[in-house]
Amino acid sequence: MIDSYLTIKDSTVHKIARKKSRFIALLSPACSHEDAERQIDSIRKAYHDASHHCSAFRLLIDDGIVEGSSDDGEPSGSAGLPMLNQLAGRDVCNILAVVVRYYGGTNLGVGGLVRAYSDAVSEALDKTSIVEQALTIRITIRFPVEVNSGVMSTVHRFSAHVSTLLYEEPVRIDITLPPSQLDAFRAALTEATGARAKLEVTL
Repeated sequence: MIDSYLTIKDSTVHKIARKKSRFIALLSPACSHEDAERQIDSIRKAYHDASHHCSAFRLLIDDGIVEGSSDDGEPSGSAGLPMLNQLAGRDVCNILAVVVRYYGGTNLGVGGLVRAYSDAVSEALDKTSIVEQALTIRITIRFPVEVNSGVMSTVHRFSAHVSTLLYEEPVRIDITLPPSQLDAFRAALTEATGARAKLEVTL
């Protein structure tokens, strides 16, 4: 499990030109495949008169990275993949890149297209703020009051953030923890309480 990832803080627009063709790179945060598709559809409508709407995305889903790209009518491998390679090269996730092209009348060739789409996304990434986003998991622990000291000592040892503590029967405590610490925390809590504490985990 990872505890953080790099992403962009805000949406960014960057424009370049190659032999009278105009390329408009639009970077935006995206939280899911559905979110990315909605944004692509919105950009298609906003730039309805463009020749192509090529795209690439990288999403962090269930602790794994899901990638996708589209050449949108450009020669295969000349647009979407070069754009995706720029995102992967910066190791950014939860990001959508769309490059809108207005054809200028001169063919660029596959090599020229690869450079143009790569440059548009690379330069847009240079303009935007890349930030580190921390990941946490929420854990609810329920336990009999007599093992309270074992629970609390384990919580403090792992520097978990406590959001709720209710002394009822059973006692309930809600904490957040970096994902990579979950297994070790679970094992330590079991040892400290004789397996009398029950965990519910929300990723």
